[in-house]
Amino acid sequence: MTTANTTGARDHARSQAAAADRNGPELPTGLDATKVTFAQRIPSGGYANVVLARGSRVRLSDPQGAACAHLLLLRAESPWERLNVADTVKVPWQAYLGVGHPLLSDQGRVLATVVADSSGQHDTLCGPSAVARDRLRLSGVKQGLEPRDIGPTVSFFRGVRVESDGALTVTGGAGAGAAVELLVHLPVTLLVANAEHPLDPTPPTDLDLVVWSAPEELTLAHSTDPEYLRAVENTEQDWNARTLEAFA
Repeated sequence: MTTANTTGARDHARSQAAAADRNGPELPTGLDATKVTFAQRIPSGGYANVVLARGSRVRLSDPQGAACAHLLLLRAESPWERLNVADTVKVPWQAYLGVGHPLLSDQGRVLATVVADSSGQHDTLCGPSAVARDRLRLSGVKQGLEPRDIGPTVSFFRGVRVESDGALTVTGGAGAGAAVELLVHLPVTLLVANAEHPLDPTPPTDLDLVVWSAPEELTLAHSTDPEYLRAVENTEQDWNARTLEAFA
């Protein structure tokens, strides 16, 4: 098939599209499909970017057992406020992500909370690999971001633990079907790359990303830790102040 003319180029493009794998992620059991706002299957070396509303619930899942999701969150209306991995570890007194763990911004506000986790194999210590950072930069460009906006990330589905001597040990994944879910507290731009971990070069398999609207969950207590409650209060005060300002 020639691409030397417009007709040939069109036919080639359409043949490529017809051959593309259009399989999307499976929705969680019982989820009303009308609530879904975004769904994408991200292949090895792929990425996604999407602006999410406050009250969105994000499900990242590992259908084949070797995905590695490098995640960065930036506040949608003011992207200078973004995920601060150091505070995400320091404020809750916990380096290992799990249910009830906040993903904090550099202003002490909760961008998202981990509300479900069947994996337990995550990493806040190593940041993105070179390939992951490249994909995140490509993803960010599509949201008007620059390379300097791509900072440290958290990684899901590839565990790392700290030994008593300070050495980092890779603990791998949790197997096919593991998932982690986040509740978004403020409008955010979500960037995610499915790429190898800096300490684990195992090629990743597909990563599924599904988002749906669940604003009613913002009223639930996802942790009773005082540090978490203060961060949520800080977040709500800021959100309410901005909302009142918009209607002034």
